[in-house]
Amino acid sequence: MPKLKTHQATRKRVRQTKTGKILHRRPFSNHFLSKKSSARKRGYSQNYKLGGQNKSNVKKKLGI
Repeated sequence: MPKLKTHQATRKRVRQTKTGKILHRRPFSNHFLSKKSSARKRGYSQNYKLGGQNKSNVKKKLGI
């Protein structure tokens, strides 16, 4: 079976830690920020873990 190509859009949006966790940015953090609270906006600045079926799908796209 031939090697799979890495899905470039996925590669730009997620990263894998050394322990194998998949991290991604939170959605809704780009614009219309004036109506959102400061605490909510601070939460957007952190990376979050993917889990479950999403994690296995992303790993397949990255060729891991």
